[in-house]
Amino acid sequence: MSKLTKIFLTFFLFFLSFSIIAQDKTPIDAIIAIVGKEIILMSDLEKAYQDYLTQFMDVNENEEDIKCEIFENLITQNLYIHQADLDSIDITSKQVEDEIDFRISQLTRQVRGDIKIIEDYYKKSINEIKKDLRELLWKQLTAQQVQSTITQKVTVTPVDVKKFYESMDYDELPMLPDMYEFGHIVKYPPVSEEEISIIKERLLDYRESVLKGEKKFSILARSYSDDPGSASNGGSLGFVERGMLYPEFEQAAFRLKTGEISQVVQTKAGYHIILLEERRGESLKLSHILLQPKPSVEEQVKAIEMLDSIKNIIKTEKLEFTAAAVRFSDDPNKNSGGWVANPYTMGTRFDKESLDPAVLAVVNKLIPGEYSDPVPYVNEESILSYRIIYLRSKIPPHKPNLVEDYDILQKAALEEKKMELLNKWIKNKVKVTSIKISENYKHCPFVEEWQIP
Repeated sequence: MSKLTKIFLTFFLFFLSFSIIAQDKTPIDAIIAIVGKEIILMSDLEKAYQDYLTQFMDVNENEEDIKCEIFENLITQNLYIHQADLDSIDITSKQVEDEIDFRISQLTRQVRGDIKIIEDYYKKSINEIKKDLRELLWKQLTAQQVQSTITQKVTVTPVDVKKFYESMDYDELPMLPDMYEFGHIVKYPPVSEEEISIIKERLLDYRESVLKGEKKFSILARSYSDDPGSASNGGSLGFVERGMLYPEFEQAAFRLKTGEISQVVQTKAGYHIILLEERRGESLKLSHILLQPKPSVEEQVKAIEMLDSIKNIIKTEKLEFTAAAVRFSDDPNKNSGGWVANPYTMGTRFDKESLDPAVLAVVNKLIPGEYSDPVPYVNEESILSYRIIYLRSKIPPHKPNLVEDYDILQKAALEEKKMELLNKWIKNKVKVTSIKISENYKHCPFVEEWQIP
């Protein structure tokens, strides 16, 4: 296995992804390790192994080797959690909920907003998926925080990157897929005050129908709410705590009495009415109905025409894309140059798997330096807008090199340097931490390497 592949593989193994929560396949559970106060179950290992198989069907390694690597990373994760407890490092509920929302939003985009596809795949409701994710993501975020504390001063120079690249066997370098870099200029069609008034009146009508006993809140939410994450579950958000939701939403929710429905509440996502179903101390079980005012057809046409005129201005004035984005775009991130960031890597490159199919269809028709026609765009708050897409580069499949892929190699070199420091930290940490491992797993190479009794 190449060094670059190994780095990316280790990264995957440590930060296990979504399908780990799909199904339980271990009929009988057992404790296979104890790290300090942390327990690792056989089911933890089996779930992670099934997730690995889902992601890497073509990896030619035997089951025992893979499970030992996963087990090593589960032990490592719990060493970090043990250290977080010693250092009083605390991950807030808001951090966890933000990460859950991010993951759910990415899944939702992949299925074009059809939450039922996700629920059918996992055989669970969105709220049950979120519940399963909470402990998993708390552990991941805690481990990440400890890692960041250990490696925060690690840097690499161009010389380090060059040495890292030259140390790898070219024949074993992974083939990088098609890669795209693009930016956009966004226009949000304004929403009329009349439309906002209609939305508010509809919500008040829903509220009145529930209070009079004419309709059930859950039925109205399923039928009319614009929140794809909760509508299919009758508007239920489950139990929430302070810091997990929009400030305006929380302010209204925490003022409610059990069974009470709020007046209309405005947030960045739109307009809501909120039902408090149950209160447990500072945790509230909430449901809501969200309505998002839509721009009129006339305003949408104006936005499209404006983007067409912007394309002409760019061509006439020979504007660079970044200057045009700063000057014309309504996107809040336009001051970063208008480039669209890959939410999975936070870089500017996308492969086909990480691109929305609709975007892929657009960029595949462009040549670098070309602008698309105006196309619909729904942002993270599900607000409808329009944009023109500028293709910066389209890179065909190739092996990484220092010219085209310096940023990828730089990150890989940095990860290797961090891993070296973390491995050193781990070897020292196991010497002073109580670790007990089941006899069934003492054959794993790391047990002897770390000299675990």
